Amino acid sequence: MLSTPRRPRVLQALRLMPWLEERLAAAYEVTHLPPAGDEREAFLAARGGEFDALVTSAAAGATPALLDGLPNLRVVSSFGVGLDRIDPDHAARRGIPVGYTPEVLNDCVADLAFGLLLDIARRLPEADRYVRAGRWTAQPPVAFPLGRQVSGARLGIVGLGRIGRTIARRSAGFDMEVRYHARRPVADVPYVHEASLHDLARWCDFLVVITAGGAATRHLVDASVLEALGPDGYLVNVARGTVVDEAALVRALQERRIAGAALDVYEDEPRVPPALFALDNVVLVPHIASATVQTRQAMAQLVLDNLASFFATGRVRAAAPVAS
Repeated sequence: MLSTPRRPRVLQALRLMPWLEERLAAAYEVTHLPPAGDEREAFLAARGGEFDALVTSAAAGATPALLDGLPNLRVVSSFGVGLDRIDPDHAARRGIPVGYTPEVLNDCVADLAFGLLLDIARRLPEADRYVRAGRWTAQPPVAFPLGRQVSGARLGIVGLGRIGRTIARRSAGFDMEVRYHARRPVADVPYVHEASLHDLARWCDFLVVITAGGAATRHLVDASVLEALGPDGYLVNVARGTVVDEAALVRALQERRIAGAALDVYEDEPRVPPALFALDNVVLVPHIASATVQTRQAMAQLVLDNLASFFATGRVRAAAPVAS
């Protein structure tokens, strides 16, 4: 009598959207990873050798210690594009490919970047509060302050990868001039490359951060860059909170050394510096750049596709880059 082939065993590092969890459970033997700490260490010591695959996310990550606690791991599939909490090079040294979800979230992240840019420039959240508080009809009248025009402004982009290029294309509808900063010039784009981030900050009206996170870009936007951006410049961060020196940003906003900031990400999420709550020259949203039904569905499907492709062919559909 033929035995039924064993289904691949998947270790799930975090709770995922129900649609994705249902499909993972239908295709694989799924076990949930305990929270970090003694319970996780005991779990890995007792059962770490059972698992073929790890499903994680950009936020949950996959540390070298976790990967090393899974001696028979064959593949990682991550929900998201961030790799600052995942080490594809460490995985690659063991022959483990890391699948992730690029491309499918480019549009939504670019949309939010422009939404935030418009919000902070035209003071939209502040205007909403003004109307709700009855100040528009107050006697004597309370005038609403003027905002900053976006059309025709100068847009500086920190990082010109997939999402950065999508943001740059969005700017054409606002007749903006675009320049960018990256480690090296990007081929086949019409935008000026600024080798110096300080020069880019001095030139632009809006500085949008969309570079990768991780040690190499930690506090790339520091006090000196904010000083170069100046009292008429705005910062928009849809990258990783660690790319911006958050303490320096708080001081710059408090002292009005930059005009304003719009933030989707923070250094110690979900904790946001309380000092920001009191400021009217900052817009704060809870890391929602990819948070639309359509994009999260596409990301979830790519998590599944990466796993299915690996177990069928030995290769994930969208592989995270590794050092050559």
